[in-house]
Amino acid sequence: MEAESLKSTFDRDGFIYLPAFLSTEQIAEIRERLDRFIAEKSAALPPEHIKYEVKEDATTLKMIQDLQVYDPFFADVLFTSTFTKLAEELLEEEVIGKTVEYFNKPPKIGKATPPHQDGYYFMLKPMSAVTMWMALEDVDAENGWVSYVKGSHKLGMRHHAFTNTLGFSQGIPDFGIPADMEKEVFFKTKPGDLLVHHALTIHRASPNTSEHRTRKAMGLIYFGASAAEDVAAKAAYVKALNQTGP
Repeated sequence: MEAESLKSTFDRDGFIYLPAFLSTEQIAEIRERLDRFIAEKSAALPPEHIKYEVKEDATTLKMIQDLQVYDPFFADVLFTSTFTKLAEELLEEEVIGKTVEYFNKPPKIGKATPPHQDGYYFMLKPMSAVTMWMALEDVDAENGWVSYVKGSHKLGMRHHAFTNTLGFSQGIPDFGIPADMEKEVFFKTKPGDLLVHHALTIHRASPNTSEHRTRKAMGLIYFGASAAEDVAAKAAYVKALNQTGP
């Protein structure tokens, strides 16, 4: 898909789907690097950068954040790659790479990701930001596919409230109204397929109900150079988080 068509689709729907964005060989290298990182470095990561579905059970690894801080390979992926170029095309400005993340939903216990808007966490003015989600293996309804509400990025920020989901403390409590369900689009993805969404696009992911399959993916976040953190909103959020707890 040409750049102009990508941008038009992104502006209209709030997301784009790019099948086979990376080759089989590129995905194999990323997976090998991740496996090595997990084996050699995960035990030493601070708790804010690594999460398990079952606390202190390494077999239930759920999330690793800020991979670029610990491994130059992932720094290159975030700062000087085709992902960076794509973010610049979609936001129509220079971008700042914020993080590379690893996601997994372990078999049978991988919880659903609640419906939310990333911008609620980002708290930016203007809300110039994109999130990218790259499948590292086959993902479908059984093991946790991703869905978006088409056009929801045009409707502003929905009310969010605390959830009980580790790593995703905020969700949209009234999600499920007809306007959501009628426009929700689910994506069955293969390794190397890329999904990109605007920071205001409502999205969620299903739980992993399979018996043996994992659900591994890589995430990247980019802020537009024009975006500035809303300091007052961030302070209010942190205060509420400390008072109420996730």
